[in-house]
Order: sequence, then structure tokens, then C-alpha cells
Amino acid sequence: MERVFLHKFFPVIVLLILAALSVGIKNSVVNPGDPNPPKTTAFQSKSANSKRPNILFCIADDATFRHMSAYGCKWLQTPAFDRIAHEGLLFSNAYTPNAKCSPSRSCILTGRNSWQLEEAGNHVPYFPARFQTFVETLAENGYKTGFTGKGWAPGNAGEINGKPRLLTGPVFNEKKLSPPTSSISDIDYASNFESFLSDREAGKPFCFWYGGHEPHRAYEYGSGAGIGGKKLDNIDEVPAFLIDNDTVRNDMLDYGFEIEYFDKQLGKIIALLEKHNELENTLIVVTSDNGMAFPRAKGHVYEYSNHLPLAIMWKNGISNPGRKVEEYISFIDFAPTFLEVAGVKENAMQPIEGKSLTDVFKSSGVKNRDHVLLGKERNDVGRPSDQGYPVRAIIKGNYLYLKNYQPDRWPSSNPETGYMDTDGSPAKTVILNAGRQNRKNSYWQLSFGKRPVEELYNLKTDPYCVQNLAGKQHLKSLQSSLSGQMDKELKQQKDPRQSGMGYLFDQYLYAEPKVRNYYDRFQKGEKIKAGWINESDYEPAGSL
Repeated sequence: MERVFLHKFFPVIVLLILAALSVGIKNSVVNPGDPNPPKTTAFQSKSANSKRPNILFCIADDATFRHMSAYGCKWLQTPAFDRIAHEGLLFSNAYTPNAKCSPSRSCILTGRNSWQLEEAGNHVPYFPARFQTFVETLAENGYKTGFTGKGWAPGNAGEINGKPRLLTGPVFNEKKLSPPTSSISDIDYASNFESFLSDREAGKPFCFWYGGHEPHRAYEYGSGAGIGGKKLDNIDEVPAFLIDNDTVRNDMLDYGFEIEYFDKQLGKIIALLEKHNELENTLIVVTSDNGMAFPRAKGHVYEYSNHLPLAIMWKNGISNPGRKVEEYISFIDFAPTFLEVAGVKENAMQPIEGKSLTDVFKSSGVKNRDHVLLGKERNDVGRPSDQGYPVRAIIKGNYLYLKNYQPDRWPSSNPETGYMDTDGSPAKTVILNAGRQNRKNSYWQLSFGKRPVEELYNLKTDPYCVQNLAGKQHLKSLQSSLSGQMDKELKQQKDPRQSGMGYLFDQYLYAEPKVRNYYDRFQKGEKIKAGWINESDYEPAGSL
């Protein structure tokens, strides 16, 4: 009976098998003209009913974590950020490994610490060809990618096949608007995001990078009060490393006005997701690349430098939304998170140091996230031979321990070249003037004076990091423990600084020729314009 059945229906069975094979072959063929050919991924092995989430990464430029209203800041209102936090997760301890634009973004994009990134561990570098970004990887695995505003920058991203490398995807910056001040970008972030959505193939998952230029300096002085309608006494807290006067408070209001502008554009982008019915299946991350562009903050290795705002919403993927996450999170955790939720294997990129955040998405009882490592090498130029200011640090148990490897160098770059590692600003000018009247002035010493080899701060009682506890008898055991753990982990991560090869970071070329070797050229009498410092920042030779 079985033989008769097979004999009778054998031609039909063969046709069905051939048809199935034909469909499989058709679906596996790579179109030679497709710029984003599909790869075999972990996701593709799942049920056909699975739908990969979109990824929207939103990053402000120079905003400290305390200055979002979700964290209790009273003089700023950031309803869009607050909504992401309320309908998702608010992170209380998120840190960038390196508090400067280029290296921070390099860490985000690669999942590696800055001391693991060769040239990309410096500011304004040539990005190494051997490191791939999560955006490039997602593009290779079926995602539509793009960005508006500021992507990876500043620096030289290199080329692929004679074309500029797109570390954050193709740029969407054509749509413009009239900004409220002369210092705010005229890029219409939301309209450009809508152009990106319109350009997308229906049903294709996307990864989009909204890189606001705000609140990067310069600010239009008085805009916070004059346009934003805020008052100086609205500010309930001036960081203890800044001089509290009207000039500094105005500077802070102007900075806050630009944070609120970033947030308004974020709100418009969220509205577009709702309009296109994509909000439920979009993983939204909102953060900043480094802390506020004020003395002793951006570009240094302190609480107001590296501790950043972070809110994440994913309606289809986060359990128990509305939670506050206290665990320590590093920015190197973003890349593995995005790969995992997209179903792309981590080995599609170089080895990743970070840990996926999906455990946090699923549970509030997360373990093994009790510390973060921080550091820096060369940020801006302004020292002899373009030397950097190497630092490594660890935060654990409310304590920040850091080691300055070259304490003989000026931490904010040399006085003769205007302390170029701190952006020119009214707040900077106030402190510099105080230092010119008295070199023992504590504010000048904190921001521009030379530093000891070791520093230790209790972040719970001293979040401004102004009371160095290193060497205190009752904390020697803790200091030794933190130093030992930091050194051990850095050696495991093959940090060149731990093997006597730290000089490599000083030898990597600064990618902007106009200001490369600034100190030596300046000392020879060459007039060089560095747009981020003021003429009054320069200290006369021999004044120190």
C-alpha cells in the first residue's frame, strides 16, 4: 500500500520539494547592488513571526547627568527625556569611559574602552580601520541606518573603497530651520528624521542616530534669561568647583537653555515615531557624550565629567517600566545591547568589552555591575609635542579613585596656550582672573593647577570632587584595594599604559593639521586660531 501511494504521488512530492528549494535559494541570494547585504544572524534563526526592533540613539553634546528634570533638577524642564524615563528606565549611575567628544563616541560605537582603541582613544583622531561600529554592523545585517546632527566627531573617519567611511551611517542634514539663537544649530533634526523614515523600505528595521549639537559651546550670552525667561536665582545649586556669581549663573542658564532645546527636538522625534506607528517596537536611548563644558568638568575625569544622563524606553522589550536603575552602567554596554536585540552575533565586530543591558531590561536584581573604569589620554592639544594628560580611574561603592600618570604636566594644557583642554567660556574667564590675582586661589587650583599622582573622592558626600581624600589613614586600605582592582582589570584589557607603552598615545597624530603641534608652533611665534578658546585665556610667559 505504501509503495502504491509513493508511486502515485511521487511526481507531486518532487514538485513540492523543488518549489520549497526554489524559495529558499531566492531568499538567500544577495543582490550585488544592495549596499546592505544580509548576513546570517542569531535573529534570523528565530521564528518568522519575530520582528527586530528599531534603534533610536539620541545623544546630547556636553550635558551633565544632573541637568535633566527627571533627576530632580528644578531650573530645567526636559519633558521628552522625562517621558522616556517614566515609560522606560532611568539610570542613576551611567558613565562614559572618556569624557570628551571623539573618544566617548568611539567607546559607544565599538563597545570598547578608549585605552583599547589605539588612535581612537584620543580626541580628534584618525579612526582605526580595524575597528567596526555597531551602526556599520547593523547595516550589514539588514538595518537601514542614518544620522542627523553630529555623528562621530571630531576626527578623520577614513575611507572605504575611496569613499568616506560612515561610522554612524549616511547623513540626513539637508532640512534646516531658524534657530532661537546664533549659537544653536540650524539643522532641523526632526524633519531630517522624517526624511530618513520616508526613505526607508517598508517594514525594514532601522538604526538612527540623533546627535544634537546642543549644548556644545559657544552659547549666546544671556539667552537663558533673555529668551528662555529664566532668572539667576532659579539655579538652586552651582557646582562647588565654580565661582558662584552672576556671570557664572548666566553661563549656566545659557547652557540649560540649549539642553531644553535638545529636549524639544527629541519630543518632536518621538512624535514622529508615534505618527509612523513605530514607537512600540523602537528601542530609544537618550544620553550625552560627556559632561558640561565648564572648568573641571568636560575633558577631565571627575563626577561632573563622566557621569551622564541616561534614559531608555522600549515598550516591547522592557519589563516593569518606570524603574530607576542604580547599577553602574558603562557606555561600552550600548553596542552589545544593540547587537543582541537585533539578533546579530557579537563576533560580527571586534571583541567587545561591554556587557549587554538586556539583563537590566528584564530584571531590577542585576548583579556584577558594581563598578566602572574611566580614563583619558590626549584630548585637546596645547602641550609640548601634543602630549596628553593620561589618567585612569575606577568608581566603586560611591568612591572615585584616580591615578594621574604624568602629574608634572598641566592637566588642562599649558597656560601659555590658553589651557586648551578647557573650552573658553565666561565661567573659565572668571576663574582665570581669580587665579591671576592669587595663584593659591582654590578654584584656580582645582581647574588649572597641577595635580597629585593619586586622588580619591567620596561621591556621596562630595559629588563635586573638591576634597581629595587620597593618603588619609582611615582610607588607605580602600585606596589600595581600588588601585589594585583598577590595575588588574586594565592589564587584563591590555591597556598600553599598564605595559609601559603609554607613550603610543602621545605619538598618534592629531587629525586636524591646522592646530596640530600647536604649542611648539605657537612658541615659535606662529599665529594659530583655535576656535574653542578665548584670547584672554592665554597666560603671559613667565606669569606662573
